[in-house]
Amino acid sequence: MIYRLFNYLFFILLGVSAGYFLPHGMGRWQGVCVGIFAVSVFLFLYDTWQTLRFLNWLKATDILQSPDQSGLWGEAADRVRRLIKQRDSELNASQESLRQFLSAIQASPNGVVLLDSEWHIVWSNRTATLHLGIDPDRDVKQLIAFLLRNPVFNSYVRSGLFEKEIVIVGRNNRADHPQKIAVQIFPYGDGRKLLLSRDITALEQAEVMRRDFVANVSHEIRTPLTVLVGFVETMQTLSLSASENQTYLQLMSQQAFRMQTLVQDLLTLSHLEGSPMPGNSEWHDFKQLWNSCHDEAKALLEALNLKNGLMLNLVFEIPEALIGYEISGSSEEIKSAFSNLVSNAIRYTPSGEHVKVSWMQKDETFEFSVVDTGTGIAPEHLSRLTERFYRVDRSRSRDTGGTGLGLAIVKHVMQRHGGQLRIESKLSRGSNFVLVFPQSRLRRKLV
Repeated sequence: MIYRLFNYLFFILLGVSAGYFLPHGMGRWQGVCVGIFAVSVFLFLYDTWQTLRFLNWLKATDILQSPDQSGLWGEAADRVRRLIKQRDSELNASQESLRQFLSAIQASPNGVVLLDSEWHIVWSNRTATLHLGIDPDRDVKQLIAFLLRNPVFNSYVRSGLFEKEIVIVGRNNRADHPQKIAVQIFPYGDGRKLLLSRDITALEQAEVMRRDFVANVSHEIRTPLTVLVGFVETMQTLSLSASENQTYLQLMSQQAFRMQTLVQDLLTLSHLEGSPMPGNSEWHDFKQLWNSCHDEAKALLEALNLKNGLMLNLVFEIPEALIGYEISGSSEEIKSAFSNLVSNAIRYTPSGEHVKVSWMQKDETFEFSVVDTGTGIAPEHLSRLTERFYRVDRSRSRDTGGTGLGLAIVKHVMQRHGGQLRIESKLSRGSNFVLVFPQSRLRRKLV
């Protein structure tokens, strides 16, 4: 500003000097006035020209390119340019923050839908598409009620009570694969709403499994417990002979053993689910596990033979080359998996049939196989055999002393050892239960 004032005074003095010393037939003071007027007109025209240049620059597309101006207008242009750069920088930072925020919401496992005061969709993320079928591009400005034609949701919207979430079926809901979505609305701002959705299918299934598990355990324990209580009351109220007492005590012992077996299997499952995964640092002699399984199977077959007259052709087969191997992991868990499969085959195979237990190497895996020539299992049951307490024939399972947890235990053991349980069966032709171990779990015995 001071520079502009001095510049103005300089031109005025220049005009005064020119008018004073070059009068050209007029008085000196008249010359001074003419000089001042001429300089003022010049400065006015020059200032107007600079102003027009400045205004044209403000209208230009590339406003960040400073005009070639000096003086006050040049300084004003520089300041405007700096302000615009600062504004653009702040705008870019704000847009980047918004982009990062929207990216984070896009990655959210929850569905997010922004609604205006009239319930029109403003924005939604991809998860909302999976949960509710809302297209982020196509459905913008659409009424949410037109897209979610669900009576529960419509009643929820009309009520205006959004303190709790509601549960509706998801867009991918099917009879064989149900999908449950929890939805809640949060009002904010000037009548706007935030709709959040989350997939609770797994939680619902877990809750159903928990209820079924509790019901099954209660049922399995209540049956033998009822028998025990009945026998105890009978022995307390009736005068029984020694042989009758012995019979009742034997039946009570059987029911107590059944409950004990059930509790032991439940504890085994709890241990498998809660303990750390077995590592590869602990190695065990496979021959000892094989012989232990063989001895238990022989003892069980002899006991069932004495009790029910069960006669089976039981064969254990292992190549000589695979005897000198070691297996890593938990020996107790592996032994439990072997024993469960073999004992199931012995218990459920009719008398006169065959049960073959074998151990073999196939490509990069080792397989423990139990094959029987029994009645077989219908295809609709195969996928559910490893569920807890699932039985193909409940009455037959109880007669054989099964708890319905054996295959669930086997499945957990194999998962913990990086293997898998494979089941093949055909009605009237028998079954084949195979435990597949990865090659990394076995090695030749170190001398």
